[in-house]
Amino acid sequence: MSINRRNFLKALGLTGVAVGTGKKLNAAAAVKKDNDKEFYAILYDSTLCAGCQGCEWECALEHGLPDPDLEDIPEVGKIRKTNETRRTVINVFSTSKGEVYVKNSCKHCNQPACATACLTKAMYKTEDGPVIWRDEKCMGCRYCMVSCPYDVPKFEYHSSNPDIVKCDMCWDRVKEGKLPACVEGCPAGALTFGTRREMIAEARKRINDNPDQYYDHIYGEYEAGGTSVLYLSPVPFEEIGFNTSVMNKPYPELTRGFLYSVPAIFVLWPAILLGINKATSRSNNQIEEENE
Repeated sequence: MSINRRNFLKALGLTGVAVGTGKKLNAAAAVKKDNDKEFYAILYDSTLCAGCQGCEWECALEHGLPDPDLEDIPEVGKIRKTNETRRTVINVFSTSKGEVYVKNSCKHCNQPACATACLTKAMYKTEDGPVIWRDEKCMGCRYCMVSCPYDVPKFEYHSSNPDIVKCDMCWDRVKEGKLPACVEGCPAGALTFGTRREMIAEARKRINDNPDQYYDHIYGEYEAGGTSVLYLSPVPFEEIGFNTSVMNKPYPELTRGFLYSVPAIFVLWPAILLGINKATSRSNNQIEEENE
């Protein structure tokens, strides 16, 4: 049922964009060389997005998440947020240039506040760009949730063994040389994957080639110190729900002076908390065994 639904949505997206733009649709990919340590990045072009939600379905399928609710579709005036069962969502906004669809997920900051705030390095910025969460290191403090300027990491409150859930740019797929599921599954070519340098160059080219089609700004080029998910829009970004008050300076720099002014705490506190977490886990396991 979900496969047919996804195929239907893809077909609908293709039809809508083909009618609207008359352009050939492609999802471009760039293969990273072994010695190239530039960050990977995704460029999202909202002028091409048809709102088919194919990315939501592909993401759910790839990560073993529940199928999206068939009744939960993008509507003007309704903000759909990511949650513990949704790593990416599509919203639609009424703008000065008509309705514009926008995909929302983790921005994969170049210097992520979530990873800096994580005491045990469970939230981790890989050398290739994606920000991932490592369950074996997490102590459940949820500082990553509090520190994220985009309100992305979500906690599985309903679970007895909760995870922190967020987009990881399909890191397992990328390591195998594959595209992120959302990029591969986008029928309209609204998502493009490559190195961050390539994606910025591509975004700038589209703006220069079609100045009437795009608002002259690449969201994520500088915001929060730069991100590995970049956005193009036909209108100013505040019209499509973006937080344009996010500063360009990396958020971790706000606390760096304080952290290094108390080196003993900075060095020892993560180890202390991790030790407490391990000890608590062992105690809970012993209690469960005794109860059994």
